Amino acid sequence: METPMREPTFLILAALAGEPMHGYGLIAEVARLSDGRISLRPGTLYGALDRLVDAGLVAVEREEIVDGRLRRYYRLTEPGGEVLATETERMRRNVEAATARLRATTPSPRLSGGLA
Repeated sequence: METPMREPTFLILAALAGEPMHGYGLIAEVARLSDGRISLRPGTLYGALDRLVDAGLVAVEREEIVDGRLRRYYRLTEPGGEVLATETERMRRNVEAATARLRATTPSPRLSGGLA
């Protein structure tokens, strides 16, 4: 991806980096990863998953029927992992640059210990 990805997309890929997940699991994991800031609706999630599958970044791992409903599990593909790693590195460099500038201009206890 040439442009920075949107945060919900990044978090979907990050969630799938751990293990294959179904839609409800992804919604919960994205909320957890974002400390509750991002709350995906099913339509938004499945639209994003369709785009990620079309781009080859995510694939359907398996399907099963649970309580009469289809449950589809998605997994991160190798190209998806590469895009996630590239985006993570881009964001890390941005955080380092911003942190360095903030330390130089505004001494703060929050910045003095570094970022986790």
